Amino acid sequence: MMSDAKPALKNVIIESSKIESAYLEREVLYDVYLPSNITNADQTSLLLINDGQDLPKMPFDKLLDDLISKNEIGPMVCVGIHCGAERRREYGTSYSADYGNRGDKAGLYEKFIFDELLPAIRKKYHTPSFKEKSFAGFSLGGLSALDIVWNNASEFKNVGVFSGSLWWRRKAYDDGYDDEKDRMMHLQIRYGTMYPWLKFFIQTGTLDEVADRNSNGIIDSIDDALDLILELKTKGYTNEHIRYLQMDDGKHDVPTWGRAFPEFLKWAFKK
Repeated sequence: MMSDAKPALKNVIIESSKIESAYLEREVLYDVYLPSNITNADQTSLLLINDGQDLPKMPFDKLLDDLISKNEIGPMVCVGIHCGAERRREYGTSYSADYGNRGDKAGLYEKFIFDELLPAIRKKYHTPSFKEKSFAGFSLGGLSALDIVWNNASEFKNVGVFSGSLWWRRKAYDDGYDDEKDRMMHLQIRYGTMYPWLKFFIQTGTLDEVADRNSNGIIDSIDDALDLILELKTKGYTNEHIRYLQMDDGKHDVPTWGRAFPEFLKWAFKK
């Protein structure tokens, strides 16, 4: 008789927890992927991941277990933060909502991360500090991760942006929108400070979407990603700081991000 049971993981333990957030006024679920053997917590990296509810669909536990088995990444704790019903309000850029008032709770989500989630993780796992902290996310969750890292650079080392919603804009297309003036994450980088320790992993797929607002033959998601990289390089970042992965058959979906995620982990957390 065939069994539907999942094969046991050798190197990863998964624990699910929840926290009542005063900022978000909701219960936040999160899954913690722990290495089975931690010899020195201070040498363990922490990776926060938006849209953590999608990780089992990859499946993230298996790909993480494989990388640890092959000794391709250093010790790390991964926290998959489940989104809520107001995902489009909580994810975005914290300094301002977009033209449609989406992301108006992004500032509260950032406060949740620093004032509620991180203290809870440190307390639960008796880890006052980690070797380094990183953040990753998919689509709108990728924009959120990038925004939080950029605006709290002293707290982070890496950010992983998978099919990020880098089109996030302060004007609608029919209201005088201009690429150079209205993409909100691009503007933050252009007028921000260069933090030499930050590293950026940016993934796109040629099948992410079909929209091509400037009719240049390149879909908007790729245009926006390449323009963001140009802003980073103008700021002073180099190819040592930036890894761009464009997947020729990549779609805007979890299976694509699941194929890309090991590349991010090996790049950012190489042992």
